[in-house]
Amino acid sequence: MRVDRFLSNLPRYNRKQVRLLLVERRIKVDGQIVSDPHFEVREFSRVECDDEVLQAGKPPRYFMLHKPPGCVSATRDPEHPTVLDLILEPDKDDLHIAGRLDFNTTGLMLITNDGSWSRRLTQPQTKLPKVYYVETEQPITDEYAQTFAQGLYFAFEDLTTQPAQLVVLGEKSARLSIIEGRYHQVKRMFGHFDNKVLRLHRERMGPLVLDDQLRPGEYRPLSDEEIQLI
Repeated sequence: MRVDRFLSNLPRYNRKQVRLLLVERRIKVDGQIVSDPHFEVREFSRVECDDEVLQAGKPPRYFMLHKPPGCVSATRDPEHPTVLDLILEPDKDDLHIAGRLDFNTTGLMLITNDGSWSRRLTQPQTKLPKVYYVETEQPITDEYAQTFAQGLYFAFEDLTTQPAQLVVLGEKSARLSIIEGRYHQVKRMFGHFDNKVLRLHRERMGPLVLDDQLRPGEYRPLSDEEIQLI
């Protein structure tokens, strides 16, 4: 948010005091003196006034996890193990999931404390594809690809899904690319043909691909190059 708004949200300063602090060049953000009220303060920025720390600024963190089945995409759950139970890191309560997966769906999951980064990754407006490997109970015909490419109407939300790309791999297996993340979307898309999804595995989110060295339940930090891809 803007630095003037950040300072005004603190109980110690009113708007007049905020203007004076900026004019008198008494505010630093990440070591830089700031006088422009429009200067952007991030959740990771270190903000100081006369060398008093107003926000310490925790470093951003980014992790790739291979989600196993039987695990809830939540920070806490009273009945089941959660994705964050697999993350053995300090201050993990600051972390959140970028793009949830169903209880028994496996594959790529991204976990971070950077809200701006995760929004870029998951918002439909960015049109970053989410790619899934799918196995079904019944055969997958050519009609599926045509229907998915046109979009499916979901009555519950009163919307039509964005065009999706389906590549048939075998009689009952396929790779599906979507740019949304509606509730149980993949299962509902195949459910349109009364075809039950038996296995669902996310392989990719945008340019980020699940590391094939990670076994189910394992995770690793993202590299600087991977972080910059989003």
